[in-house]
This record gives sequence, C-alpha cells and structure tokens, in this order.
Amino acid sequence: MTLQLRVYVPEHPLIQHWLGVARDQDTPAVLFKSAMTELGRWLTYEASRQWLPVEEVTVQTPLALCPAKLINPTVPMAVIPILRAGLALLDGAQTLLPLANTYHLGMARNEDTLEASCYLNKLPEAFAPETRILLLDPMLATGGSMMSALAEVVARGGDPAQIRIVSVVAAPPALQKLSQAYPALNVYTAMIDETLNEQGYIVPGLGDAGDRAFGT
Repeated sequence: MTLQLRVYVPEHPLIQHWLGVARDQDTPAVLFKSAMTELGRWLTYEASRQWLPVEEVTVQTPLALCPAKLINPTVPMAVIPILRAGLALLDGAQTLLPLANTYHLGMARNEDTLEASCYLNKLPEAFAPETRILLLDPMLATGGSMMSALAEVVARGGDPAQIRIVSVVAAPPALQKLSQAYPALNVYTAMIDETLNEQGYIVPGLGDAGDRAFGT
C-alpha cells in the first residue's frame, strides 16, 4: 500500500491497552465508551505534537524571570466529531483542547451502496486562516464518511495541511482514498486493520462503534 499522506500508529501501551478493551465483544457499553474516551485522549495527544501553535513568552517564577512556551490562544482550533460514533472520542479530545471550538457533522451510510450522506452540518461558513482542525471518527473503513466530511471542511477554507484525523481503527481502502485526494493530511490511528467485509465493516475491527458506545 503506497500512501502520500502521513499515517501514524503510536505504540504507546495505553493506546494498545484501550484498543484491546474496545475490540473485545464482551466489553459492556459503559466500559467501551470509557475506552473510546481514553483513545480519543491519547490519540489527540499524539496528533497535537508539533501541530499546536505555541508562542514564546517570559514568566515570573517565585525566584526569577524565565522563558516559557505557551499555547498561542490567538490561533483558532476546531474539533469536529463525525456523528454519531465520533462523539465517543470527543470527551477525550476536549480534555486536551479545551479552547477549541466544537462543530458537529452528521454522516449516515447507506448499508446497500455504502455511500455516505450528510444529515447534519454545523460547520461555520468559513474557517479562519491557519485554523487547526481535528476530525474525529473511530472507523476509517471505506473512507466515504471522512471524504464527505473533508469536502465540507475544505470548501469552508480548511487547510488539509493543518487537519489531523483521529481514528481508532483504519483500513487500507479508506487510507488509499484519502491519500489520493488529500496528500497533505495526517492520520493518527491505534491500528491499521487488514480488510473490509462485504458489509463494509473493518475486520477484525470493533463492530459498530456507535452502537457499542451508546448501547443501541
């Protein structure tokens, strides 16, 4: 699989632990949702490396002046969970990016054609230049939902080079599709799985992340 975009699979033991918990079919909904929150937190931590805007300042310690680096609050940040499964990652991401604006995109997949359609769009009319944008979707399977979401974001001025995608499990078809359309993207995922089944689900995957997170 040849890709132009950059895909990161962090080897942090906490990411691997919570991935194992999420994969287990016997994990109850309440624990599955906790696992997704933790994966949202740790994958966002990895995604924010050398991406968050910082400014150099001077602070007064109890003993002396000291140079410091702080997150620049003037550079806008946006977190976009793709409903509904993306909501399971949102709490973890927000703990690390509390100043980011949150916008919602609702995507539904036709189970016969596997095509995605947008049923809810709460994006702003335009993103300010240099906005850091974090897209959350636990599953990158066929890539249809993420491609539709990116089309909406980019049409409003989102810069693919400043976009980070956080997913729990990704499959080659989605990564190939994203790479061809948006080679400047960065994707952070806990694992790249082998394939899709006939229903378009990732194998071994997680099952339906939305259903499992919300007990439906």
